[in-house]
Amino acid sequence: MKKDIHPDYHMIKVVMTDGTEYMTYSTWGKEGDVMRLDVDSVSHPAWTGGQQRLMEGGQLDRFKKKFSDLGI
Repeated sequence: MKKDIHPDYHMIKVVMTDGTEYMTYSTWGKEGDVMRLDVDSVSHPAWTGGQQRLMEGGQLDRFKKKFSDLGI
């Protein structure tokens, strides 16, 4: 293997939006840095079941209209 081509792999602290903290290995920052997340599984609608909208004339409706004669 070539020397000095791999990033430094070290421990950092990750702070979630609700204040929860945990230690993990990362190539981000330097040893002992703190990564504060703006969006995580606690606050993002994809994990929290946020509002979903189905719009008339949306992508699914256009697909159904386009291929309706195929008997799908």
